[in-house]
Amino acid sequence: MAEQGFLAFPDGFKWGTATAAYQIEGAWNEDGRAPSVWDTFCRQPGAIEDGSSGDVAADHYHRYPGDVALMAELGLNAYRFSVSWPRVLPAGTGEVNAPGLDFYDRLVDALLDKGIDPYITLFHWDLPQALQDREGWANRDTAKHFADFARLMATRLGDRVRHWITHNEPSVVCLLGHFLGEYAPGLTDPMATFQAAHHILLSHG
Repeated sequence: MAEQGFLAFPDGFKWGTATAAYQIEGAWNEDGRAPSVWDTFCRQPGAIEDGSSGDVAADHYHRYPGDVALMAELGLNAYRFSVSWPRVLPAGTGEVNAPGLDFYDRLVDALLDKGIDPYITLFHWDLPQALQDREGWANRDTAKHFADFARLMATRLGDRVRHWITHNEPSVVCLLGHFLGEYAPGLTDPMATFQAAHHILLSHG
């Protein structure tokens, strides 16, 4: 739709930004959060060129009120973020870590209070290390554990969150994480690559 030579965006168009839990949250070992594959990978000598990690990152876990205020100041009306699986389910399955789940409750409420629509990505590459210790995505059981995790999050936040994304760029997890070894979990295993691809698709279904 053209207007005076310029393109006009339709009513209801979403202006947003996007992040991933490991990239911004920090607080890697606080309030019951357990390690993810990225915590482990970043501690392997030579895995990260400059030796950096997401231990502190942007400290969003502590600074989220200010971050949400900045989003509102920018005029955003959408925010895509991911849930740290090991913050909510430290073992990847089983007992829920209440402080971790409460964090996402507070974040969603803060966003809605500023008129910002939350878009949640359930998996943005940070598999709980506890599941990786049992072969991670190469193990078919991980698909079931993901479904349980998804159910937990939808039950807790589904009354306020309308938009859900299962996986962020699953091909990256498979190829860079399991075949080329450049991303966590740092494997170079062709068979694990195919198994991970199948089980991630299964978990998406």
